[in-house]
Amino acid sequence: MPNRVAVLSDIHGVLPALEAVLAEPEVSAADRIVLTGDITAGPQPTQVLDLLTGLGDRIVWISGNADRELLEHRRGQRDSIPDPIAPWAAEQLREEHLDLLGQLPRSLSLPVRGPGKVLFCHATPRDDEEVVLVDSRLDRWREVFSGLDSDTRTVVCGHTHMPFVRLAHGRLVINPGSVGMPYGRAGAHWALLGPGVELRSTHFDIQAAIAQVTQDSSYPEIAEWADYFLHARATDADALEAFDPRDGRSHTP
Repeated sequence: MPNRVAVLSDIHGVLPALEAVLAEPEVSAADRIVLTGDITAGPQPTQVLDLLTGLGDRIVWISGNADRELLEHRRGQRDSIPDPIAPWAAEQLREEHLDLLGQLPRSLSLPVRGPGKVLFCHATPRDDEEVVLVDSRLDRWREVFSGLDSDTRTVVCGHTHMPFVRLAHGRLVINPGSVGMPYGRAGAHWALLGPGVELRSTHFDIQAAIAQVTQDSSYPEIAEWADYFLHARATDADALEAFDPRDGRSHTP
């Protein structure tokens, strides 16, 4: 049973943000590093995957909807992806990257000393695109938890790029936020589990990171992309306004 687990979500192919988090002493010392999806869809997809695969068995991989979409695009199973950078990112991946993405689970359980049995997923335990938010109604949480075993008392999810911790029907729910595409506040956001739960934020030189990403990536709109996402110009209010209708609240009587 791992004593300490670092959780990194929504890296979105941003190498300098990932490097900054991996350099944190608590991440370096963690027994496991769990990636809760959306690893590759961004400006440096191959560099991010090459760095992570080089870390060996310490990495625990979970697929996100963006990883699935990149794979489907390259395999000819879909013609388009809503995220403008994603089709470009898909074309950068080598065959071994595609094989890796095709093998990733949508969720997995891992015992962690302190939290106990933890279910790690991308969006919800049953779907990689569903939206749940810090203020989602309890009936919504009951829906998305409907298939979980009763001994799963902690759920870690990503997808919405905004960190939070809350209780829902007796389960602790943790969203570590996003490493590479934060909403609301700049920095690389992640979480540390065991024996408690900590939401962490790693600060790094944003301007230097933008310069590095812009130089390394051949994505045509890279300068605008890097400025917008690394500076977190999408506020938490913007993100919540966009996500709110997707958590089912509009159907509440």
